[in-house]
Amino acid sequence: MFIFAFRAICCNFVVTRTPLTPYIPMQETRQNKVARLLQKELSLIFQQQTRATHGVMVSVTRVRVSPDLSVCTAYLSIFPPARAEEIMDNIRANDKTIRYELGTRIRHQLRIVPELRFFIDDSLDYIEHIDELLKK
Repeated sequence: MFIFAFRAICCNFVVTRTPLTPYIPMQETRQNKVARLLQKELSLIFQQQTRATHGVMVSVTRVRVSPDLSVCTAYLSIFPPARAEEIMDNIRANDKTIRYELGTRIRHQLRIVPELRFFIDDSLDYIEHIDELLKK
């Protein structure tokens, strides 16, 4: 949202940004396309890997890519939450294998396979906690 500020000396209008709407840079189009590609391929990799273990589901909720496309930050939602840390440690231990598998899948779209960083996405747990507090 922009407002107009008036300069009395020159009688010109100047466009200024209000403090209510801070400037938040958006990712570029290329970053968004690469992030969607990585999210799709990572979700397929985790789907194949978790087929062997029954009762475990890993979903990729969000992927962020650095501006130079060298670092990929993936947020994972793991079910059941009780085994989340164990599964996350396993994923981090097999980081190089996952990156290699990702590289074989996207070798024609990207020149450099980005470095992978995985984090647990606990936004659903947080929403559930807020709902419980509101019900009380």
